[in-house]
Amino acid sequence: MYSQYKLQDDSGLLRETASQTSGPFVHIGLALEIAGFESRSDEIWQDLAKEGAEGEHIELVGHVYDGNGEAVHDALIEIWQADSHGNYISNFDNKEPFSGFGRSACALDGDFHFHTVKPGQVDFYGKPMAPHVNIAIFARGINLHLQTRAYFDDEQEANEQCPILNSVPSAERRKTLIAKKEQGDGKPRYRFDIYLQGDEETVFFDF
Repeated sequence: MYSQYKLQDDSGLLRETASQTSGPFVHIGLALEIAGFESRSDEIWQDLAKEGAEGEHIELVGHVYDGNGEAVHDALIEIWQADSHGNYISNFDNKEPFSGFGRSACALDGDFHFHTVKPGQVDFYGKPMAPHVNIAIFARGINLHLQTRAYFDDEQEANEQCPILNSVPSAERRKTLIAKKEQGDGKPRYRFDIYLQGDEETVFFDF
């Protein structure tokens, strides 16, 4: 009965296709191992920094929570950041000690996990932005990925001067952008939990 499906309305205009959300199928194409497939030889994954990368090596971990406070098991997180000197990598190369871009699929417990270096300050029209990691969130129920930033709780002075962080008018809401340092496994670890909705909803940017 394919012929009965009208691709055009009575005016001849093409119909809109049904809307689709980001997940959970992003894992099939972007996180093969999590989806149960064999990973590629040059997979973009959670290790932005390898041995030899300059700067302080750190872990960035967190959970993604939905509006009911439940962990989202099938979200996909992408991050990109400057190196320890505050410079972005213009030519991505996963084989370099520091690539500047990584991807992590939330596991069954909703956890994401990155190995990277503490980024340096980046210039923003003559003003230094506090060290931060840019984050994109893909998840079911989200038509267009969300963007946010993780700043660091041990960069208080830089955070107080950051023109982007302080563009968020509410001091309470700015706290949702601060990753908290905790005891790591051999290296500093920062926790940045993401709340998609609710009283603790993370601030998302419209870049």
